[in-house]
Amino acid sequence: MQLPNLEKEERPWGCYYVIHDEPTYKLKRIEVNPGQRLSYQYHFNRSEAWTIVKGGAVITLDGILKYCDTGQTILIPSAMKHRIENKSKEVLVFIEVQTGTYFGEDDIVRIEDDYNRV
Repeated sequence: MQLPNLEKEERPWGCYYVIHDEPTYKLKRIEVNPGQRLSYQYHFNRSEAWTIVKGGAVITLDGILKYCDTGQTILIPSAMKHRIENKSKEVLVFIEVQTGTYFGEDDIVRIEDDYNRV
């Protein structure tokens, strides 16, 4: 789904759209393709809240797996290791609310990555 007039970034696992960007928060719409997952990662400068809006997800938080369905929200404090995975045959969509002091891609510390990114 192409959303008009929004910044879009393609990733090996799917894509994301930046809905809104302010100095203290950032909103994204993230789409994860079937059978794909994001890297297992953490951040120093931001916390995140994920709300599933379409599909179901397997979420890892500090090594603990949890299944989340449409309508559920997960809170991820800064420095917590996290990952989201789409094991279904349909695109997973969630809204990510980042809060903190810095939202650059260089604040991603990847522990494991299926696509060999560092």
